Amino acid sequence: MSVRRVAYVVNTFPKLSETFIANELAELRRRGVEVLILSLRAATERLQHEMVAEAGLVERTLHDPAAFSAALRAFAPEIIHAHFATEPAAAAYELARELRVPFTFTAHGHDIYRRPPADFAQRAARAAAVVTVSEANARSIVERFGVPTAHLRVIGCGVDISRFRPNGAPATPPTIVCVARLVPVKNLGLLLEACAVLRSRGLDFRAFLVGDGRSRGELEASRERLDLTETVEFAGAATQQRVVSFWQRAAVAALSSENEGFPVSLMEAAACGVPAVATAVGGVPELVEDGVTGLLVPAGDAAAFAAALERILFDHDFAARLGAEARRTAAERFSLGRQVDGLLSLWDGVVA
Repeated sequence: MSVRRVAYVVNTFPKLSETFIANELAELRRRGVEVLILSLRAATERLQHEMVAEAGLVERTLHDPAAFSAALRAFAPEIIHAHFATEPAAAAYELARELRVPFTFTAHGHDIYRRPPADFAQRAARAAAVVTVSEANARSIVERFGVPTAHLRVIGCGVDISRFRPNGAPATPPTIVCVARLVPVKNLGLLLEACAVLRSRGLDFRAFLVGDGRSRGELEASRERLDLTETVEFAGAATQQRVVSFWQRAAVAALSSENEGFPVSLMEAAACGVPAVATAVGGVPELVEDGVTGLLVPAGDAAAFAAALERILFDHDFAARLGAEARRTAAERFSLGRQVDGLLSLWDGVVA
């Protein structure tokens, strides 16, 4: 049998920074799966990723929790899936119990490491299965919360490799691109420090920070203090189409986080044939193979980050080898199709 009707519970939909949810839903729709999206909060952003409209996802979204039960009874899902172990998993459990259908949830990062629910183990036990996006996350869930390994399924997020693909030569001067929320855990001050080291060596390059968040003012002040106003541009929040255009002219992808689950931005870069420089935290080493698809550096080490950036920016043969292998790996391991295959296989087993 094959699952054909799935209800989703999420915090906010659509949300620009959560492309992994929109991509997943859009791919399910392409497979002929009917979806109902229950958003616990109203969307507030004007920008929306293109695939949200293309897949008609807004029309399949409810934002009024008082209407969820009636809508679910009419929709009759075979399974309910939540993204994040926090409020969405709790709501999914209650709704699934009311309908007497199974539920699953995906745990990503902050809901494991920084703000996990106190009853994570109980929520996991109530779920038919728990999905997480990296082996590092799975180990943490077992060790921190005592969830049995057999109850976990690692299904990494995927990217649309037909949309994210190489397209010509990188820009001149060479460009560093970082796609990330401007929040403390991304530690973007480290990236700015690394850029300052490169500028102090007289190297010609540009850097674009694509995203927005509460740390923007602080980071803009650091940019001015480090005399990087002409070198680093804050590009703001961007739709997926605009993100593709940044990756297609990038020489290197940068991610300086203190912690990560399975960062979609590095998969997007790899799919575009862009090698990465990233801190070796969380699930990042499962995405970036050091010396093969990019370079890994210790968290918090600005000098090492700068050295790695310099090597990829200015050793063109090395960068080309890394970029070609990054694209091959993305197509083989990080495709959206592979991700949704994994989810559908899991749900078919649960429902059966």
